[in-house]
Amino acid sequence: MEPEVMGSTQRESFSRHAKLFEMLLEAIPSSVLLIDSQMRIVAANRNFLEKNRKLREHAIGARLQDLLPEPLIEYMDITARVRQVFDHKMTTRGGRMTYRAPGVPLRVYYYSILPFLWQGQVQNVMLLMDDVTEQIRLGEEVVKAQRHLAGIVESAWDIILSTDSDGIVLTWNTAAERLTGFRSHEICGASFFDLFQPELQLEIRRILKKVAGEGESQVGEWDLNTKNNQCLPIGWIFSSMKDENNKTIGIVAIGRDLRERKVLEMELLKSQKLAALGVMAGGIAHEIRNPLAVSYSSAQFLLEDSIDPEFSNVCVHKILSGIEKASTIIQDLLKFARPSSSSDMEQLDVVSVLNDAVKLVVNQAKIQKVQVAVENRAREAWVLGHANLLQQVFVNLFLNGLNAMTEGGELNVYVEKTETEACVKIADTGVGIAKQDLERIFDPFYTSALVGKGTGLGLSICHSIIVKQHLGKIEVDSEEGKGSTFCVSLPIF
Repeated sequence: MEPEVMGSTQRESFSRHAKLFEMLLEAIPSSVLLIDSQMRIVAANRNFLEKNRKLREHAIGARLQDLLPEPLIEYMDITARVRQVFDHKMTTRGGRMTYRAPGVPLRVYYYSILPFLWQGQVQNVMLLMDDVTEQIRLGEEVVKAQRHLAGIVESAWDIILSTDSDGIVLTWNTAAERLTGFRSHEICGASFFDLFQPELQLEIRRILKKVAGEGESQVGEWDLNTKNNQCLPIGWIFSSMKDENNKTIGIVAIGRDLRERKVLEMELLKSQKLAALGVMAGGIAHEIRNPLAVSYSSAQFLLEDSIDPEFSNVCVHKILSGIEKASTIIQDLLKFARPSSSSDMEQLDVVSVLNDAVKLVVNQAKIQKVQVAVENRAREAWVLGHANLLQQVFVNLFLNGLNAMTEGGELNVYVEKTETEACVKIADTGVGIAKQDLERIFDPFYTSALVGKGTGLGLSICHSIIVKQHLGKIEVDSEEGKGSTFCVSLPIF
């Protein structure tokens, strides 16, 4: 029924439905064209007009092939597709088209063609075009970011792997393959814990459980088994892997090969020992010279023909005593100077180790007019460690204290013990450490006249190489002009 022969009620209803249709057309977020059987535009919504910079009066009544760019009409054959919908009354879904309207950047659309049926006949066809330019751009950026991230992981010189919450390996990068000999397909799907020695597996499980539960990264050094049954020293960083809801879904592990660092650490330890021996040389020479002088004098007396037998016996005993004392000093030096190895961890009494270290510096202290007082607040304190390395820590701290007391003073040494740790305290009455230097004294190559002469490697080695290896810590309390107190804390075994 045509509008002019309608009744007033019908016209009002028609007008209301026409407005509703127009409102609906404008509300659709897609670009919409309504096309008649003559391929002319019956309606176009605001979205289409704005994106294509067309005026409504120019679009309505225009032919489809005149409204859309000619390359698009020819390439996509839109006109033929619209006619097909008219003829077969079938919706044509899916299709991607790319075109650029005059003065508008390149846009990408997905289109659909739908029939409008009235009494079984197709009255009009609707062409819907969804602008997916941003989605495609973002998708391409995501893919690019994923490829970039994958490139970083595969190009990294460190082991980078991921596991699920149960420790099953999900990813295994090229560096991990190179260092361990295990290919990705051999490891992915296997248990991460099986890559460690049995005595370490329980600790690694505990570490990963803590990371997954608390979300805090964990750092440590644990040897990794290789395919040829070797143990590779690796420094690990374990971090939690979270989803979009901030829920932990796995673990990311980064491992660094420490073989070269271990070699460098050993060289640093050797150089520091040589430096310490150089500082102690004067006191050691003085201490050895005394028994040698006594032995030499006694030997001179023994050469006399008229020597009394009883006095001869005294001279022999003095010679033996002097040789024994010199031998003890040399033995202590050899024990201190022998190469250190982190694999020699054993149960040891830190009080005994401390006393041995004191013997090495007591002669140097005498020369510098420093009184050394050892107070046994704990008769024994057993820890798991390396005696030679701990002795080097104590000697280093003693020498730093002596260097801070150029005009004499006191060096007080004692051990305090709690249920969980032993604390070795070394206090001097020297010049102290400036407040601005306190946070830097353990940095490599940092030195100060108040800390000690040399390269500054001594305290750094004590802190980063030796004490951390023993799962301990070094703390310092100092006031400029009043001396310093170093506390080396070690867990009780």
